[in-house]
This record gives sequence, structure tokens and C-alpha cells, in this order.
Amino acid sequence: MYCPKCGTQLPDDAAFCMKCGTNIAALKTEKASSSGPVVAPSGATALKCPSCGGPIAPKFGEMIITCEYCGNAISLGSEGWGKIQKQTMLPIKLGDKNKVDEMVRDLMGAGLLHRHLHDDSTLEEMNLSLVPYWIVSVSARTSVVASDIAVEAGKVATTAALIGLMGAAMGGRRGGIGFGGPLVMGTVLGSTMGAGRGGAKKSFDISENYNFPVVALKDLEEYQPKQYQFHLDERTFFDMTSVPKDVKVLNGDVGEETAKYQAKALVTQLQSEKAHAQYHMIQELHTDVDVAETELLHAPIWFSRYDYKGKKIVLVIDGNSGGVINSIGLARS
Repeated sequence: MYCPKCGTQLPDDAAFCMKCGTNIAALKTEKASSSGPVVAPSGATALKCPSCGGPIAPKFGEMIITCEYCGNAISLGSEGWGKIQKQTMLPIKLGDKNKVDEMVRDLMGAGLLHRHLHDDSTLEEMNLSLVPYWIVSVSARTSVVASDIAVEAGKVATTAALIGLMGAAMGGRRGGIGFGGPLVMGTVLGSTMGAGRGGAKKSFDISENYNFPVVALKDLEEYQPKQYQFHLDERTFFDMTSVPKDVKVLNGDVGEETAKYQAKALVTQLQSEKAHAQYHMIQELHTDVDVAETELLHAPIWFSRYDYKGKKIVLVIDGNSGGVINSIGLARS
């Protein structure tokens, strides 16, 4: 650890700073009893971790910094630097690069169109990193008014049958000129469907709760999950000492408020997709979204990038569950 006053590196169990004499134990007690965020001047380019005193040098644009000494995360908001109150991580269960390559080989070989795709591709990058995601607790309620397709189809079928009978009867009387011709058929069907639009309606609600992940890196927004959910029941509090040395912990540049806004927009879109999956003839749709608490989750993510005849193929794989979060450039059969 480092002295919070003068920055001198000290043993982890030091009670006093050997250089300036600061009472380290007393400061730790004071910080533990304080519930408010520790704030530093906005725009600072060099500061000390509010938890251990270690030096932190943020790069341009970074808003979420993880202290490499103690693992505590700090965010930069409009009022300066503040500690992130809840910071968690998912354990790495898929840490073997060879196993990841086997998974990717199976995915790229699945289906007739993917035959030999892996063999004909060149691996450009495959690495494992801890990627920060804002987990935003969201509750959404979507009110939907839709046409009842089953009722409409029944009306059309009944009308068509009646027209057929009438046409056969009238055709026999008029020398084969059917009553159910295109003009009459179109007129009757049109009036039937028009009446249906005004009468056959179904109202229902779609209510869902989400722990929605928003990637906290602008460079990775292309790989933002749409419906993917992490196994949050396996998460623990973030502990830097449990991170393997060859796994890089990435900082973020998407703030908490921005993440909340994005979560609301993405959940609204997801609710709309669920409604349209149930009914194609949507007449009215309205979604109310409420955002509750957030946390910063460090998720182990494999990025595998290949070149296939000049075409980029990227697979983003969850290093905790082995699930595929995104696949870009890989046609699905």
C-alpha cells in the first residue's frame, strides 16, 4: 500500500508511515466509517487511490479506473472522482485458450455454409480480459394493443367461403359469369378487414425485470449485448489478487448515468421486439421503464478475431459460462 499523505510505498500491515509519520491505522478506520464518496478535483491527471493511496494515472477519456494495487474502482463524474460503491466480478471458468479455440472451431464449422470456415481463416487475435459492464437493474412494463390475427383470419375464411357459394349459385343462373369475381371479392374482403381493424383487438401487458449489462467501453459498443444475461448468481466482490497476472483488467469510459440511459433505450427496444414476436399487427405500444440500482461488474471476456478472405469475423465469448455474447461477420445458418 501507499501512504495517503506523501505517497511513500509501505508494507501492507504498516501502522504508521515511515517517512511522514501518518497514522495509517487511524485513517483506515476513518475511511471505513465514512459513507460518502471520496472526491478529487475534476480533470485530475494524477491522483491517489482513496482506499490505499496508490498512484493512479488515468488515460484521456477514461471514466472508470481500477486501482492496480488494491482493486478498488473510481469513477469520474461532473463533481470529480468518486468511489464506486458496488464492484463485483465473475470467476474465470473458461481460461484455456485451446478450449476456446475448439469452441470457435465448432461454431465456425456449424451448418452447411460454414464448412471449412475455421480452416480457411487466419487467427489475428485471441485474448482474455476483464471487461467492465454496468449492470443496471431495470423494471419495464409495456402496454400493447394488437389485432387478434386468429379472429381476423376466421372472418376472412368465412367471408371467402360465402363468396364462393354465392358465386357458384349466381354463376349457374347467369350463364357461368360468377358473382365472386375480383371486384366483388376485393370489395367484400376490404370491408371485412376494415371492420376487423375497428373491432378485433387484444390488449395485454409485458412486464419484465432485467439486470441489464451495458458495456462500459465505447470501443466495445459494437459488441453490446442485446439479450445476453450473465450468470450473476456466481459473482463475488471484486478482488484484484484473484485475477491471473496474464489477464488484463480494462478501464472504462462510459459513466454510470450514460449507462442508465442506454439501458432504458435498449430495454425499451427489447420489450418492443417481444411484443412484435407475439403479434404482428401492433396498433398501440407504450413502455414505461424504471431504473433502480447499478453495479460495476468485471466479466471475463474472450475476443477472437479472424480474417476470412479479407472479411473480419469476431466472436465474443463469456469466459465464465462459455456462452457466445456476440458474433460479427459469422453468418448464421
